[in-house]
Amino acid sequence: MTKITAIIPTLNEEIHISNAIKSVSFADEIIVIDSFSKDNTVALAEKHNVKIIKRKFDDFSSQKNFAIDQAKYPWIYILDTDERVTPEVENEILEAVKNPKDFVGFNVRRTFFFCGSKINYGGCQRDKVIRLFLKEYCKYSGVVHERIVANGKVGFFKNKIDHYSYKSYDHYISKMNHYGQLRAQQFFEEGRTVNLFHILIKPPARFFIHYIVRLGFLDGFPGFVFAKTQAYGVLTKYIKLWLLNRNATNER
Repeated sequence: MTKITAIIPTLNEEIHISNAIKSVSFADEIIVIDSFSKDNTVALAEKHNVKIIKRKFDDFSSQKNFAIDQAKYPWIYILDTDERVTPEVENEILEAVKNPKDFVGFNVRRTFFFCGSKINYGGCQRDKVIRLFLKEYCKYSGVVHERIVANGKVGFFKNKIDHYSYKSYDHYISKMNHYGQLRAQQFFEEGRTVNLFHILIKPPARFFIHYIVRLGFLDGFPGFVFAKTQAYGVLTKYIKLWLLNRNATNER
């Protein structure tokens, strides 16, 4: 059976949702799983031929795995709302489900756009994610930066999808705060603590890795801003963890 269910997780994505749905119009079923958006995301999605599921958000893996369980068809294509499937990748997807060659999933590389600028370096040159897979053999794992755990061989597509990750600097900061809170909560539940190494060393080290080691400087000023924001994400995570630990201590 070669039919595909496309799944689009959403939360306040009115800017992206219509184009995201059009991007996977090749799918036989499209599921939008929404975390009770407060903008027009759902209203805009309802204008298209999609199935809408509303579910309270707990973590990224649980949200996606729940949607996968609702899918009619064996092949799943997961699309983040800030991604666009190019015609070249669409052709590869359709060919892959017809002739998977013993693969249970396929990695796709992404062309990364940051605040309107294309980022070629800083680690983005190695960016890849499993987006197409057989639900029987693949599930998501991880609270933040979730990944597919595949029980079988995983292939690669030759072409790239477009990834418009952050439409503005403010949008980036809001996402980093959200991711940072989730990651800090996970660390807190694991009993981790924060020291000066996490605050003073790890953020600059992250900047150095993205800007120097991964050649972010070749992207000019956008590459500098991208590396700087990656460092900010690390700092935010540990500050939030420190606050969780402090509040727990005060309550005791």
